[in-house]
Amino acid sequence: MELTMLSIKRIALPLILLVSAGTLSAQPKTESERYKAMADKVQVFYNAARYDSIFPLLSPEMKKVMPEKQSVAFFSGLHTHAGRIVRREFVDYKATVAFYKLTFEKAVFSFELALDEHTQINRFLLAPYKDPNLPVLTRNVTPMILPFEGEWGVFWGGDTQAQNYHVAFDAQKGAFDFIVLGEGDKPYKTNGQTNEDYYAFGQPLYAPCDGEVIAALDGVEDNVPGKMNKVQVLGNSVVIKTSKNEYLFFAHFKKGSLKVTKGQKVTQGQLLGLCGNSGHSSQPHLHFHIQNVEDANVATGAKCYFDRLVVNGESKTDYSPVRGDKVQRP
Repeated sequence: MELTMLSIKRIALPLILLVSAGTLSAQPKTESERYKAMADKVQVFYNAARYDSIFPLLSPEMKKVMPEKQSVAFFSGLHTHAGRIVRREFVDYKATVAFYKLTFEKAVFSFELALDEHTQINRFLLAPYKDPNLPVLTRNVTPMILPFEGEWGVFWGGDTQAQNYHVAFDAQKGAFDFIVLGEGDKPYKTNGQTNEDYYAFGQPLYAPCDGEVIAALDGVEDNVPGKMNKVQVLGNSVVIKTSKNEYLFFAHFKKGSLKVTKGQKVTQGQLLGLCGNSGHSSQPHLHFHIQNVEDANVATGAKCYFDRLVVNGESKTDYSPVRGDKVQRP
């Protein structure tokens, strides 16, 4: 059974690229002339849409890893999504790599660059820029209750890749996918061909704590089970900000079911909407996670512990569920 929610970061910024080849040598802590000259060339060629002029700057090893056709396609796609580079700032050298902050017309990226002994590029990385001064949030401070009634199963949850595929994505490190299981631990009643056949579909979902709704989206069609919307990834969704600056993301609500709007204050246990199958979802389920800032492109996910709950028939406090658990409120 496939049950996934594609990374928000990968949808919003699909042009993250790391290419590395060859050996790297240590660098001083101030930008050297040869690094500045190379960064200047890349910026000039990129802004002039001369992508084929960037390829000759790569080392032989890099050219094997990233052939010319692929290189040109990457920079062309980057230009389409992010626009021109309007500012470049050297940040520092870390070990053997030069770090820059690149401000594009539509986005801000970190840029890592390394040169070989022939002053050819043998490593570069583009990724969303993360302000080092962003708040640190490792777990929720606000007490949480489970956002549903009755017993639900944890399809994805935990700290390892085997338990939780979300851990590969910074903003969703502590995410859960919750489903409802019936007889024989099946999520549907008969054959799973319709949303209505799934036990989770239409189940009420509640605010796990007090907060303010800072985003609410409704109107996205529910998917046919097994098919996913790769454009509107969250589907019908709600984001709640707590008084402790925790950002709670809820995804895949049923179309037309949201009971809250942006700017509304909510209290713990208040109805948010009904479980659905909208967005990048293969079957009705609830995706829930907490992150440290609102912008998912630069956020880091936090682990969520629920204040009191019953796990596999046993009462627990301050517990973070893992894949395979069956959980419910006490």
